[in-house]
Amino acid sequence: MAGRNGTGDGGGPGLLAQLRRPPGGAAGRTMLLVVFTDRTGSGVWAAACVLYFTEVERLTAGQVGLLLGIASVAGIAGSPLAGRLAASFGSRPVLIGCHLVRTVALAAVLFCSSFAALLGLVTVTALGDRAARAMEMLFATDVAGDRRSVYRALSRTAMNAGYAAGAGLAALGLAVGTPAAFRALLLADVASFLLSAALVAGIRERQREGRVVAGSDRSAPEAGEGPRPSPWRDGGYLRFVALDCALTIDDAILNVGLPLWLIHATSAPHALVPAFLAINTVLVVAAQLRVSARVRTARQAVGAAPLYGFAVLGCCAAAAAAHGPGPVLASVLLLASSVLVTFAELLRSVVSWELSVALAPERARPEYLGVAGMAQSTEKAAGPLLLTGAVLSTGPLGWLGLGLATTVAAYAQRHFSAARLAAPGPGPVPAAAAAGAAEVPAPSAGSN
Repeated sequence: MAGRNGTGDGGGPGLLAQLRRPPGGAAGRTMLLVVFTDRTGSGVWAAACVLYFTEVERLTAGQVGLLLGIASVAGIAGSPLAGRLAASFGSRPVLIGCHLVRTVALAAVLFCSSFAALLGLVTVTALGDRAARAMEMLFATDVAGDRRSVYRALSRTAMNAGYAAGAGLAALGLAVGTPAAFRALLLADVASFLLSAALVAGIRERQREGRVVAGSDRSAPEAGEGPRPSPWRDGGYLRFVALDCALTIDDAILNVGLPLWLIHATSAPHALVPAFLAINTVLVVAAQLRVSARVRTARQAVGAAPLYGFAVLGCCAAAAAAHGPGPVLASVLLLASSVLVTFAELLRSVVSWELSVALAPERARPEYLGVAGMAQSTEKAAGPLLLTGAVLSTGPLGWLGLGLATTVAAYAQRHFSAARLAAPGPGPVPAAAAAGAAEVPAPSAGSN
């Protein structure tokens, strides 16, 4: 696994060597530790939150669903809000603030019992979660520079390792099953936020090309540049974000669609469900660097976008085919689906990351990446509803429809992104900024 994974340069040091010497040096290494710490806490709370609210706070299943649903929708606003703040204060202070807000809000849950108070606190926590994700992306983009695709691969590895560690810790608390154990799990997540804030605060700022890189993204417009571009008035970038929402559906397929489909529509054994996540975790750790090595520039990201659609289409076709056969064949088809959707995830993580940066003007990058962060927040709120309400309810045809729609969206993303990168001259996003520090010859990649 660590031996010969490719690097951003196409095939150098393996995973462990890259983790020891990541892009960005000490700042990059600390940020990877922050990601691991944060996701460990998130993994603990994700596994325990439903039981905490039902067993400790005595909420009904309907109340828990409403609580988490509203918080998920509200969280969509977190990333653009953080992007706006980062334009004024820099990503480092805003990221520290996000972790501290999450610390206070989630810790306060321990002292509340009314549904209204819990709703407010969980919503604030969700806003902080999504804002922190956007700031991690912005911070890493500046720290890693041209090697951001390599950093993204390492970050994904740290994320998955953190989630796995968190799930393991949660299993211990859930095995005890007492209110005190559930409270301890909540406090573990709180502690992860506090430690993450301390780690980010310890990152030293450094200067590059006249501006702070590790600590701030502030960049005042130079004379003659005019006002900073706004992503909300940039129709081409908003179209990219809208399509990106559709191209993050792999998360809902893996975590909601495949498990429910297996249980309710196939003859595969229910014990197979945990294998989906296990396959995903192993493949992401083993293959993320290799995939990132092949998608290092905006041009390559544009070319890889349709592959995401084909991977999702293959996953959906295999899931649809699992509806009729016996347990063995159904199991094989569903496992194949999990492999294909993981391949889609590997592609999406680097394609979305690279294009969201490359299509944004550098001097307004905080605001643009904040808006780009809405794609995953929106998918997390709407994806499960799409799977349960439209896909699973219509059976195999629903799966095929989802796969075809995703493929069309992937081709549309390729077309519009290529044209935007190729567009010459001044505009909302200049061609030079579209390269976003990547090695992208603008003329050969296509549209807005």
